[in-house]
Amino acid sequence: MPVKISRVSLVALLGAAAAAAALLTAPSPLRTPASAGIVRIPATEPAAQSPAPPATAPTSAPSGTARPGGGPDLPGATPIGSLPPVVDHGPRTGNKVALTFDADMTEAMRHQLRSGAVRSYANLKIIERLERERVPATFFLTGMWVEQYPALTRRLAANPRFELANHTYGHLAFTPDCYGLPRIADRKMTADVARTFDLVAEYGGRQTRYFRFPGLCHDRQALEALAPLGLTVVDGDVVSGDPFAKSWRPVVRAALDGVRPGSVIILHVTEANAPMTDEALPHILAGLAERGLEPAPLSEVLGQG
Repeated sequence: MPVKISRVSLVALLGAAAAAAALLTAPSPLRTPASAGIVRIPATEPAAQSPAPPATAPTSAPSGTARPGGGPDLPGATPIGSLPPVVDHGPRTGNKVALTFDADMTEAMRHQLRSGAVRSYANLKIIERLERERVPATFFLTGMWVEQYPALTRRLAANPRFELANHTYGHLAFTPDCYGLPRIADRKMTADVARTFDLVAEYGGRQTRYFRFPGLCHDRQALEALAPLGLTVVDGDVVSGDPFAKSWRPVVRAALDGVRPGSVIILHVTEANAPMTDEALPHILAGLAERGLEPAPLSEVLGQG
């Protein structure tokens, strides 16, 4: 069983004076999820002669079972009613890594857009570079972001190198004490995530049943709430620290220092709250190439493509 890589410390990301005000309007910092009751399934190494399916491989739901926003054969699909597995990375073999971009949107962020206080929470420079250099990536979309940027969502879905995943509807916390994010009511958790799967599914493209909690904050109660949706929770083993970053250099260091085959790198595509990511991206891509690592869709990295 592979050793889990500890996440990058987030203390530097939150300035003492700015943190309280920023938390409601910015991509939440990421932390190690609460461990109580979590089913964490690391990828297994394939055998030399006859490779076995990795431990994270999806199991199809019974034929004909309805699944909100998709079917049982999508990457990340798990049996409906089972506790969702939580994965950090893929097998530590080969040379593939996953670039994942969170597209956060909260009510406060949407208000800032509508009032003109913020120009954009969609970093087109990131998307244009990925398109131009034909780099595969996986986007974890909030439902509010999809509603705010339908044309851009359509553009992401039309790219065969991009996968689409779920990051809740309005980026609310699913546990207490999640960086000051407002908490969603327990009774609304299932519907919130199902709503986003349905919103994203309308755009077609490379749909998945992958899901990421805001701030990576989850416990057994949150996982049980999502059991009816037949999904896989994806955290990640490399946290770039791009929210609140004042320079691209720390983002590059954080992304490359702990990267290994099978890594899942967490970045953000929310321009106003992660303004250094587009500057960091070319250096991250160059650093991966120097290490002999190649970006691939998340499903391929996890062995589910």
